[in-house]
Amino acid sequence: MNSDTGFRSLFISARDGLKLHVREYGPQVAPNLPIVCLAGLARTSADFHELALALAEDGPRRVLALDYRGRGRSDYAKDWRDYDIRVELDDLMQVLAATGVEEAVFIGTSRGGLLSMALGAARPAAIRGAVLNDVGPVIDARGLLRIRGYVGKLPTPRSFAEGAEILKRLSDQQFPLFSAAEWEIMARRTWTERNGALVPDYDPRLLKTLEELDLEAPLPELWPYFAALNHVPLLAIRGENSDLLAERTLEEMGRRHPRCETFTAPGQGHAPLLGSKDMIRRIGRLIAKAEKQAA
Repeated sequence: MNSDTGFRSLFISARDGLKLHVREYGPQVAPNLPIVCLAGLARTSADFHELALALAEDGPRRVLALDYRGRGRSDYAKDWRDYDIRVELDDLMQVLAATGVEEAVFIGTSRGGLLSMALGAARPAAIRGAVLNDVGPVIDARGLLRIRGYVGKLPTPRSFAEGAEILKRLSDQQFPLFSAAEWEIMARRTWTERNGALVPDYDPRLLKTLEELDLEAPLPELWPYFAALNHVPLLAIRGENSDLLAERTLEEMGRRHPRCETFTAPGQGHAPLLGSKDMIRRIGRLIAKAEKQAA
């Protein structure tokens, strides 16, 4: 383990030979359930750093955080059409097989929550508990329109401080309580340094997957996939200012799922950060429920 970072980097082959990067925190063998963290569409494993460190130390337990293909330190796909949730689900299964994880608690932000629901339908025994962060079976097209407005289109900052200013201008309404330090952390997790310049930490061709969506037509509802998580404890989180997960959808999730705790994160938009002490405590309680049931 790199003592500077608190995690090991694993590189795992996808079915098509593409190299996937996974951060691994904590011991490889631990008595507690492992945790698998899945990020948003254009986000990376770095979003879970504070949470992963805390959960790994608290167990001790093994925590894996995946960079999907085309994000972070994973290889970019040859064909942008492979940035598809079905391909990413198969990538996730390859990672679980390669790391020997047969069952885990899954923490999914936005796209990661959709992947968790898809895994629940494809391989229910793999999921012992789930956290869905600002995503549910009904997706608000307003949020997708906003995301489509900036993914692959952000101006290139000359420094992380300038990147923080760009993000603040773009998302201040979503996160009005963010400090300058928090905007800078977001900037460092949005851009990365390559050849002396800052570039997005994802393949800009991700934009093409969003351009393919017809946001004039109603988006399909995913309640059958959500029902695939009925057998496990669930924590559903919504950002108070979210434009992707509606309040009524969160309430309906709480009604339909037999053991779903819902929480609205004050002052946060899409998607709430999970590294605060309060969020770590809430997620820790969900994990404890999952471990109790698994035992």
